[in-house]
Amino acid sequence: MSEKQGKGWHIGLWVLQAVLAIAFGMAGAMKLGSPIEELASNMAWVTRVPAELVRFIGAAELLGALGLIVPSASRIRPKLTSLAAAGLVVVMLLAAGHHLMNAEATLVPVNVVLGGLAALIVWGRAKQAPIQPRS
Repeated sequence: MSEKQGKGWHIGLWVLQAVLAIAFGMAGAMKLGSPIEELASNMAWVTRVPAELVRFIGAAELLGALGLIVPSASRIRPKLTSLAAAGLVVVMLLAAGHHLMNAEATLVPVNVVLGGLAALIVWGRAKQAPIQPRS
């Protein structure tokens, strides 16, 4: 890969990491901080699961969002960014499964897109444009 291509991957992955961090950060903060009744107006599934699970999912999304940015930006254990992205892939796979089991197939494309973009970060940071740790 040429230096120009490598730089393109690096920039593209940073943009993708920022976009996903914002999306998952906002979703996670909402699930952690909003009353379940308020969440139910936009997310019917929250009434079918324990409130603790909703909060756990919110925490996973918020921590995943932080993990997409902080390790790479600080260059302290930047490989954690790939692990955070992999964790978000798992969250999206589980969400898609939940929606399919509850006849909410129209919600699955969002999970597929977000999970696919997170998977691209896993692969991109591992193979195309890894960030080197501080020396």
